[in-house]
Amino acid sequence: MDAASATSFDPWSPSFVADPYPSYETLRSEGRALPFAPTGQWLIPHHADVSALLRDRRLGRTYLHRFSHEEFGRTPPPASHEPFHTLNDNGLLDLEAPHHTRIRRLVSKAFTVRTVENLTPTVQRLAAGLVDELLANGGGDLLSTVAEPLPVAVIAEMLGIPEGADRDMLRPWSADICGMYELNPSEETAARAVRASLEFSAFLRELIATRRKDPTEDLISALIAAHDEGDRLSEQEMISTCVLLLNAGHEATVNTTANGWWTLFRHPGELARLRAEPQRLLSTAVEELMRYDTPLQLFERWVLEDIELDGVHIPRGSEVALLFGSANHDPAVFDDPATLDLARPSHANPHVTFGAGIHYCLGAPLARIELAASFGELLRRAPELRLVSEPEWKPGFVIRGLKELLVEV
Repeated sequence: MDAASATSFDPWSPSFVADPYPSYETLRSEGRALPFAPTGQWLIPHHADVSALLRDRRLGRTYLHRFSHEEFGRTPPPASHEPFHTLNDNGLLDLEAPHHTRIRRLVSKAFTVRTVENLTPTVQRLAAGLVDELLANGGGDLLSTVAEPLPVAVIAEMLGIPEGADRDMLRPWSADICGMYELNPSEETAARAVRASLEFSAFLRELIATRRKDPTEDLISALIAAHDEGDRLSEQEMISTCVLLLNAGHEATVNTTANGWWTLFRHPGELARLRAEPQRLLSTAVEELMRYDTPLQLFERWVLEDIELDGVHIPRGSEVALLFGSANHDPAVFDDPATLDLARPSHANPHVTFGAGIHYCLGAPLARIELAASFGELLRRAPELRLVSEPEWKPGFVIRGLKELLVEV
């Protein structure tokens, strides 16, 4: 690995996390597949390669459907991490065919387009209530007042979690579990993830048992009822699916909301444009904010068969780090990618924020509804919303977000 690639990618540096995009430009100029010794991964910074590898079945989110840890040249995770891996490895995010195909087909029977569309009034009602609180207080932390509570409340409503029934634990459980998706997580991070996995699983197991006896109109009841030619989801698959819907579904939405407003405050001309024509621009603005400052910066894939990229041999057993944030700023695909253009048309904005291929985000339609509701409500009812102080970034890079976003109305 040459010195340039080693110094231009530093995901543990606060300054890099605050603005990784200049470093991505350097990476793209250095090549299409760059070895990164600290994580033992190959960095993939170009949009065409990220998009292609997301669809390439020679790569996978897991390798355990084809190889043992030993056959793949990898060390099994410590036994103490088992509760996290049981939860994580039975979810759609980390499964490959045929298990992924089967579970996604069953989940899709419950998590339909109509189900999501029917949630729109609920999402709008919840967003309005949260903005009410922000307005009543004259402002506050937009992150903790609006951005975080909305997707958590939506998921709680979807799953049929009663008010007060540990709803306040959903966000901490999710944050602790998602800590394991950062690069080289510490043993302390793993311990928190294991504890959250056990507690969240126990909570859902009890809720599933209740819904088996007394089904309602919620998603858990629909998952219990979902079947295909007699095939059904196991209890563990249902638990892992519910956790994934919370983790993957709301982490991105939270960060898109807060990071998006921080982006708008730094581009007052575009913010004024959006405020002047919210109905015309809101849809493209949401897509552009997801592209401009990508909430999930990196996704990993295991190389299941030898591949070659631009003359670089990447052997089986390797891991590639697909840099979504870099791909979304690739000038080979996006016209003037460093410029925020809230009217950027959809055909000119093929961002990879929701992934691609068989792992394309199942919750993408719901995320768009939530984002449109929260941004729309704030644009309409807080037309003078303004920043109080420059925010700080959390230390995480893969799931990249602000610590808080203080505003006044």
